[in-house]
Amino acid sequence: MSLPPQLQRAIEQEAGRFPPRELGQAALALSEAYRSGQPSALSLSSDLHRLAYAAARLPATFAALHRVLAELCRRWPGAGPRSLLDLGAGMGTSGWAAAEVFPGLAEATLVEADAGMIGLGQSLAGEHPLLAGATWVRGDLRALPALAPRDLVVCSYALGELGEEEVLAAARAAWVATRQALVLLEPGTMRGFGLVRRLRAALIGEGAQVVAPCPHRDACPLPAGDWCHFAARLERSRLQKRLKEGTVGYEDEKYTYAVLARSPGVPALARILRHPRRRAGHADLQLCTPEGLRSIVVTRSDKAAWTAVRKAEWGDEYPFSPPPG
Repeated sequence: MSLPPQLQRAIEQEAGRFPPRELGQAALALSEAYRSGQPSALSLSSDLHRLAYAAARLPATFAALHRVLAELCRRWPGAGPRSLLDLGAGMGTSGWAAAEVFPGLAEATLVEADAGMIGLGQSLAGEHPLLAGATWVRGDLRALPALAPRDLVVCSYALGELGEEEVLAAARAAWVATRQALVLLEPGTMRGFGLVRRLRAALIGEGAQVVAPCPHRDACPLPAGDWCHFAARLERSRLQKRLKEGTVGYEDEKYTYAVLARSPGVPALARILRHPRRRAGHADLQLCTPEGLRSIVVTRSDKAAWTAVRKAEWGDEYPFSPPPG
């Protein structure tokens, strides 16, 4: 996964406004904040830090969003949203990802509290078919303005800084504004998963159907101290490698999410929750199934299952069926 070339060029052009050393220092401070689990401790109130975010962090959020929206497309056949509402839009990353997955999108409304983020998002959009004509609304998730419903609503990496009552109110407002599907996406941490888990349960109570990643709409079966998360691999650009002082050409963005819809989709038969542990003649899989958590062993003697497990990766659907009886 890599950024759309148009977006990568726009970021590099904007990056040329600052000395490479200053931009690199800002990007390293941003990376340290995310590694510490306290991204909110870093201020993005200056143009330098906003651009460091665009160059060093935006690509990873794009990769996660693209993976999640592609899963929505697979799990909800016939999904063809025409309008997008992005809550906590930042620089419009969700719009870039959604436009690739759903080329029929014709209208985007992007809600963001920071005027500087809006300005940079508009600059990056250039002549993009969807984002160049997007409607930007300056608004805080703590007090969302009245918004007309849209087919697809996305709230990514935006709810974690809200209080418990605020986040529930924001999620319910997002659901009210959803005509077809709502995507909730947070960092793949215990805290991020706990947040998504609570909101998933609350919105099921409002009538939401679970489309992904869960193969059911029951209460999450994971015990305390465990969490459900996935990873999206991103190819690093030369700019990103320089800013992050990286030596490898990729990075893995870990995320947790829920896709909820107004009507049922086609849930996964089962979801692989951990990297499959492959041995010489067998493989161990940890699955979330409609019947709850299951650990299964697939042996080489079961040729059809062995073929499936050899190709299976963490986060994939697995063609699991419970044994008879």
